[in-house]
Amino acid sequence: MSKLFTFTQSIAMDLGTANTVIMQDNQVVVDEPSVVAIRVADDSMLAVGKKANAMIDRPVDRIRAIRPLKDGVISDYKACEKMIRGLIKMMPQKPRLFTPSIKMVVAIPSGSTDAEIRTVRDSCEHAGARELYLIYEPMAAALGMGMDIEGPEGCMVVDIGGGTTEIAVMALGSLVVNQSIPVAGDSFNRDIINHMDKVHNMRISAPTAERIKMNVGSALHELDDAPEDMMVVGPNRTTDLPLHVPVSYQEIAFCLDKNIQQIETAIRQALGQTPSELYADIVERGVYLTGGGALLHGLAKRLSDKFHIQFHVAEDPLHAVARGTGVALKNVNNFGFLIR
Repeated sequence: MSKLFTFTQSIAMDLGTANTVIMQDNQVVVDEPSVVAIRVADDSMLAVGKKANAMIDRPVDRIRAIRPLKDGVISDYKACEKMIRGLIKMMPQKPRLFTPSIKMVVAIPSGSTDAEIRTVRDSCEHAGARELYLIYEPMAAALGMGMDIEGPEGCMVVDIGGGTTEIAVMALGSLVVNQSIPVAGDSFNRDIINHMDKVHNMRISAPTAERIKMNVGSALHELDDAPEDMMVVGPNRTTDLPLHVPVSYQEIAFCLDKNIQQIETAIRQALGQTPSELYADIVERGVYLTGGGALLHGLAKRLSDKFHIQFHVAEDPLHAVARGTGVALKNVNNFGFLIR
């Protein structure tokens, strides 16, 4: 009799350092900051996603706003479990009599260690997953862009997320070359915070740095389609009086340059490790940029000029990994590269 009422809820999740995206039935149903707010008194969850993110850098003794992932890795196991549960509850729910069994595919950094993979697995299983599959983020990104990663031709993806940049060459359903470095969106934000401190003597928060990056973040000092300067308001670090500082894309390009150079070094190393036949495929097909970092003004042009290979920005770089995770969810019995 119980089999008649068996119900499985299928979820594809891009568990990111900055944002977590949940796909269901080819649709993005949750796209929220990877933040959870915890009540100090009883360690219960107060808020998750955008509501919790609004509490960061707003010190309240009875509440802790936590980002459970750092550099692509779960740094707070219990907080991550609470966050996953909270985000799943944000999904559109249909009325049902029974609690469903959850089948989940989750994207993880390609450089994850066995211990880090176990931590992700434990967090998801404690959050309710009964059938769990993991997929490396570059492979998910490639699937999300419609690439055939099971074919013999080589394809290359550079996924610049919040905590890590994943650089991978794939063919025949395998990661042939893999580079994962802890330089990405959060690193850019820290550079902007330090720059505003040193150059303008202004104190800004991480959310403000994120807005600066989104509005005037650039990889080039000269752009054909330049964004307008952004007015930033914050306290003077010395006097605490308000400052109003116009920030240009050239200024941000200067402060991001060193981290972008580190990404370039990792790309060069990956290309140097690529077998010649696959290298020829990449030259012909180009390299695809995904993740929030792909949206930096001028980044694709800078990389194309440096490596003499065409770099393309994915059509929907913020959701490429999540969409690919959704493709994997539909093919868990066919994709041999999923981690079970």
